[in-house]
Amino acid sequence: MKPLALAAVLAAAATGVQAQTILKIGYATSATSHYGVGTTVFCDEMEKGTQGRYKCQQFPSSALGGEREQIEAVQLGTQDLVNTSTGPLGNFVPEVKIVDIPFLFRDYDHARKVMDGPIGQDLQKKMAARGLINLAWTENGFRHMTNSKRPIHSASDAAGLKMRTMENKVHMDGYKTFGILPTPMAFPELFTALQQGTVDGQENPIPVILASKFSQVQKYLSLTGHVYSPAALILSPAVWNKLSDADKKVFTEAAKKGAAAQRKKVNDDEDTGIALLEKDGMVVDKKVDGASFRKAVAPAYAEFAKEFGADKIAAIQAVK
Repeated sequence: MKPLALAAVLAAAATGVQAQTILKIGYATSATSHYGVGTTVFCDEMEKGTQGRYKCQQFPSSALGGEREQIEAVQLGTQDLVNTSTGPLGNFVPEVKIVDIPFLFRDYDHARKVMDGPIGQDLQKKMAARGLINLAWTENGFRHMTNSKRPIHSASDAAGLKMRTMENKVHMDGYKTFGILPTPMAFPELFTALQQGTVDGQENPIPVILASKFSQVQKYLSLTGHVYSPAALILSPAVWNKLSDADKKVFTEAAKKGAAAQRKKVNDDEDTGIALLEKDGMVVDKKVDGASFRKAVAPAYAEFAKEFGADKIAAIQAVK
């Protein structure tokens, strides 16, 4: 090969190396969880759509810290992406806390329509104004209670239990109405806290309970479905602002596909996971007295209305 031709090949190769950007993305659960499934689909689609100019390096199982720490790192630009529940997000974007109100959503269809519609889009704009680019609403799922002490069938059964909660005031205010002693704790600390009896129980969606193997340290599961927990695939503005319009579209479309895959995994885990947890020895109450929980939390709604606006709560409830 002639020297000039060789130089051109080497220059092209060097340019190709420089053009590839590795993006760090973290999430709290294992690589095989719903977060891992959604993240992998997003990463694959994003890499394909940018012809390999952008690739992901995944950090599952809280390898980059708890969700709150990861959101902060993305906001600061020291981490590129996070796939996180909205639980700690309200500490950065207060308006998002409205979706954490207990018994606000009827079912998955209702919740997904709200998050994908005008209300969810407005919340995305609020996030962007605070330095968090939400590419898509992914999903964590409806939260259920587990504990090591006794079955929880009605709200009164939960009274006095020390329950790990997310670092989220709306959750904690709601759970206090059940008589629970809410104990905020970062997710990476939770398994050990349950194992050692530092807390009696926790509340999370079925996919998280499965992926985290909580059946090893919790005896009772109650399908309370007391809070719908959305999740968000958040990109740092430091990355977003460097993207071309075409690449922004690729990232957004990839995120939509990732969200769809994550939601499907939530559906699949809901369908099959309860039987797996029973097989692991958990005692499952599938017909919880939901009315008792709704009645208990009703007084807290007056405070939620003051904080978020009764009209905004009603607008979410009215979505069909």
